[in-house]
Amino acid sequence: MSNQLDKVRELIELRAQARLGGGEKAIEKQHAQGKYTARERIAMLVDEGSFEELDMFVEHRCSNFGMEKKKFLGDGVVTGYGTIEGRLVYLFAQDFTVIGGSLSESMAQKICKVMDLAMLMGAPIVGLNDSGGARIQEGINALAGYAEIFQRNILASGVVPQISGIFGPCAGGAVYSPALTDFTIMAKGMSYMFLTGPKVVKTVTGEDVTQEQLGGAEVHARRSGVTHFAVESGDEGIVLIRKLLGFLPQNNLEEAPFRPTNDPIDRLEDSLNEIIPDSPNKPYDMYEVISSIVDDGEFLEVHANYAQNIIVGFAHFNGRSVGIVANQPKTLAGVLDINASRKAARFVRFCDAFNIPLVTLVDVPGFLPGTGQEYGGVIVHGAKLLYAYGEATVPKVTVTLRKSYGGAHIVMSCKQLRGDMNYAWPTAEIAVMGGAGAVEVLYAKEAKESDDPAKVLADKEAEYTKAFANPYNAAKYGYIDDVIEPRNTRFRVIRALQQLSTKKQTNPAKKHDNLPL
Repeated sequence: MSNQLDKVRELIELRAQARLGGGEKAIEKQHAQGKYTARERIAMLVDEGSFEELDMFVEHRCSNFGMEKKKFLGDGVVTGYGTIEGRLVYLFAQDFTVIGGSLSESMAQKICKVMDLAMLMGAPIVGLNDSGGARIQEGINALAGYAEIFQRNILASGVVPQISGIFGPCAGGAVYSPALTDFTIMAKGMSYMFLTGPKVVKTVTGEDVTQEQLGGAEVHARRSGVTHFAVESGDEGIVLIRKLLGFLPQNNLEEAPFRPTNDPIDRLEDSLNEIIPDSPNKPYDMYEVISSIVDDGEFLEVHANYAQNIIVGFAHFNGRSVGIVANQPKTLAGVLDINASRKAARFVRFCDAFNIPLVTLVDVPGFLPGTGQEYGGVIVHGAKLLYAYGEATVPKVTVTLRKSYGGAHIVMSCKQLRGDMNYAWPTAEIAVMGGAGAVEVLYAKEAKESDDPAKVLADKEAEYTKAFANPYNAAKYGYIDDVIEPRNTRFRVIRALQQLSTKKQTNPAKKHDNLPL
């Protein structure tokens, strides 16, 4: 009997050793940098007492460069599963206290195991990154480990939600796993992502740049769009992951969870009847429209600091999770450009992959003109958004508030891209182009031959605007299903979504599409 007790004591001691990761000094150093350990992060993320750790006793198998003397139980990553709000989630959290969280072959195998389990069970994958990159001592085996992870990211894409929390360094090949996942969260002043670090940049290009300038949270949230969220702290990042998962289904065969609300379906928002300025060139704030019509005014914005001329994010309508795409007249008059097109297209495709209905709020004067955009391939990037809406089979409700001109009208979930319910406010202007541009094409000769060209153009513009810059011309052809009173928008959108809840639509069978990348 005592022999068995000794073995139980040994197990308990080994567990305690594994839980210390790289040891108490390394944990103190991690805390001194304002960072949590891998296990602390997991404990904060999952429901209390729900985490089941796997592979606690795995060790690396490398004997090069004296590595056989540097072995730690668990080897630099904590993996397992738990629940968030009672729903199953698979997790891995890199442990920076163990050899800088650097990725070994055995670490990669641990991560791949939970990814495989997530696919088998149809549950989300959350990866918490805090790593110095590939373990150099293991050479090609570490690179092979990364590739194994990436292959699973690819196969899991569109099957189960994948979320990456970057709570420390993430450099070199390591950046590709977060880039392949659905959402990336970075913490300001704590996390950074880049393919080549400042030293290599200095050697190759002569450019002096800090880690923060090269790949900090602010840079990737505002300039590159690599990260979807930039948070102030690790705590805030963990809270955000929990909140984000609350909008998402477990997998591509399920619907997003229902969230009860006391917000009435038929709540009228009188302010919307007056929100559109009299001057077509004057902006208003689309956030006010969104918060007025969604449940309890709550909106979780994605990519908030990137391409701010378009807004994307999650909300609820009558308790049901919905993705919102909206032009923002306050930024660049709400025009579409390269970055806005890419941002919105990726969001639309995510929602479609995971059965989340789309509500599109349109006020778009067109695409941003200029050589910068044309040389940058705005045609192809604009086509991504067009493609995303056209292939989407989820319920799609479109509301045109004001401008909807030319190619941009088509791209923003028009009827011919299989928009299910297309509404317009009375203030909507749906046409090939604005009045000023139209009359310059149509009446240039007439104006040139007259005594007062400016008056001719002004008169013709007023005439054109009255005839075409309204929703009724489109409604006449059935391209708009109804012209609605702005204050009724919430009610009409919810009614449309209720009607569309049993929608079934499939695209032609194919190996995969060829999205214009």
